[in-house]
Amino acid sequence: MTTTSPDAVQSRGRTWLGAVLRTPPADRRVDVALVAVRIALAWIFVYYGAGKLFGSFNGPGIHGTSQFMADTAHLHPGGLFAVLGGALELGGAIALVLGIGSRLVGIGLFVDMVMAMVTVTWTNGIHPTNAPPAGVGNLAGYEVNVALATLALVVALLGAGRFSLDALASRRLAATGE
Repeated sequence: MTTTSPDAVQSRGRTWLGAVLRTPPADRRVDVALVAVRIALAWIFVYYGAGKLFGSFNGPGIHGTSQFMADTAHLHPGGLFAVLGGALELGGAIALVLGIGSRLVGIGLFVDMVMAMVTVTWTNGIHPTNAPPAGVGNLAGYEVNVALATLALVVALLGAGRFSLDALASRRLAATGE
């Protein structure tokens, strides 16, 4: 049986952290585009996350979101998925603005949007042309989910860019020789 030294474990942890935070040099235009993508995603996900959790922006709040998750999305327990979805969206939005943990947040938001498509909007088509019956609510298509998932995937693949806390942390890790 082999044992791993604490130094080896720490080194692997720093290597993994460096890979997650690493922001390879890119054209300044790419970095500016990544800032725009991060801000656009943050703006949208603050709106939806705060609406889910707190009822902000005329959102359903945690109770309404719990009922929606259970009844419409068929995710049980609805309360758990309401909190997870709202926290991921609101917390992810804040992290994207700061540019911290951007790759992981991008993956999380990508999965969030794929789940929204699979559980709710896919059956409506990309853009439904018929109006919902009275009292049924929104009959949204999955076009917005595709756009948001794609933008989140861009952040997951490219990172946050040089104008982020991820890039600052990556530079500090490189400066310490880790």
